[in-house]
Amino acid sequence: MAYCCQCGQPVADNAGFCGACGSRQTPTVSSRASSFWKNIDDRKASMLCYIPVVGWIPSIVVLASDKFREDRMVRFHAFQGLYLFVAWLIVDWAFGSMFSFGPHRFGFEGMMKVGLVCVWVFMILKTSQRVHYRLPLVGELAERSLSEQR
Repeated sequence: MAYCCQCGQPVADNAGFCGACGSRQTPTVSSRASSFWKNIDDRKASMLCYIPVVGWIPSIVVLASDKFREDRMVRFHAFQGLYLFVAWLIVDWAFGSMFSFGPHRFGFEGMMKVGLVCVWVFMILKTSQRVHYRLPLVGELAERSLSEQR
């Protein structure tokens, strides 16, 4: 139940104006966010966490949302997606500056980035089939992060 922003009287959740004082009501952010999460099931939320390079954004949103607070599988995929992004950052920052000289400037770093994009696509396919796949190092870190939240 929502309340009027001027007089505090109860109003309908989607009301444009208050019935008691007539003031215009602005929709709250939480009602918009909750209506967004109503349309996303656990499979779609897990797949969003593996979007190459920008999957960290849905991962953080999934970890912060109330809808998936008790869903261990979705939270696992969110953590694993975050750790894949951290691997991307390590490749970009550490290996990018380390191998940024000579004629083979984009060789090693580029191959590692292509490999990470392939892992992201692989994980999107696995989660779309509802297969719980744990990556070797990243999956162990995700499991550890998930167990520390209990």
